[in-house]
Amino acid sequence: MAIVRDRDEEKMESLRRQVAPFMLRRLKRNVLKELPEKTETVIYAKLEGEQQKLYKANLARAKLEIGKEIKEGGFESNKIAILALLTRLRQVCCHPSLCYEEYKMGSSKLDACMEIIEEAVSGEHKVLVFSQFTSMLEIIEYELKKNKILYYKLTGSTTKEKRAQLAEAFNNESNEIEDNEDDPVKVFLISLKAGGTGLNLTAADVVIHYDPWWNFAAQNQATDRAHRIGQQKNLQVYKIIAEDTIEEKILKLQESKKDLAEAVITENENLIAHLSGKYLMELLE
Repeated sequence: MAIVRDRDEEKMESLRRQVAPFMLRRLKRNVLKELPEKTETVIYAKLEGEQQKLYKANLARAKLEIGKEIKEGGFESNKIAILALLTRLRQVCCHPSLCYEEYKMGSSKLDACMEIIEEAVSGEHKVLVFSQFTSMLEIIEYELKKNKILYYKLTGSTTKEKRAQLAEAFNNESNEIEDNEDDPVKVFLISLKAGGTGLNLTAADVVIHYDPWWNFAAQNQATDRAHRIGQQKNLQVYKIIAEDTIEEKILKLQESKKDLAEAVITENENLIAHLSGKYLMELLE
């Protein structure tokens, strides 16, 4: 989208005038003034050691492949393959074992996530953790078990009935784990696509977005599982970003799209669909 890429104020104003007669937009902050405050914090995790080496290797490969597609004029017809390369970069940022089964080392982002969770749980807070990758949720699940932190998990395979049961148990301080009936579950792992909408989880006052997604509206909707009518506490939202990686570029891209949405209208779309080959190469710089 040229307006987003180029920050063209004249085009933005023209678009604003065109949509004005057809649009009545009510912002949540204006309509639901009784909602508690929401604070967003970006946590930067610096990749180190083997994780950093693997990221650099995959980055070099992505630059080579995408540059070749652009040069040969096959960019538009190969966007799916290009997106797969970018997804692999994001997965290495999350945890290299998402791409490399033999990987046995750590992840800077996982360390940051667990630190937030442990601090929140010890402070009697309830936490929602969102990730686009269900395999990443499994890794976090393993760490929670290792640290004896009780949790619920919701993915695309969770039935409609089970979703409702888990949400009710999480909100009502009850516990479905038989061995720990008196110990409330304070962590809810949620697949972004499966649980980003249709859930009321106002018992949570901490939200963690483990990885940024191209569609910033989907992430906002996920946050709104907790920031909605019924929330009694101020909400703290954490976005964990791998420093000096494609994740930082995605975050900036989200912000530029957010600026346009605030100026004109919110549109639930996938940003990657509007990016040119040149701009994608800039994401890899």
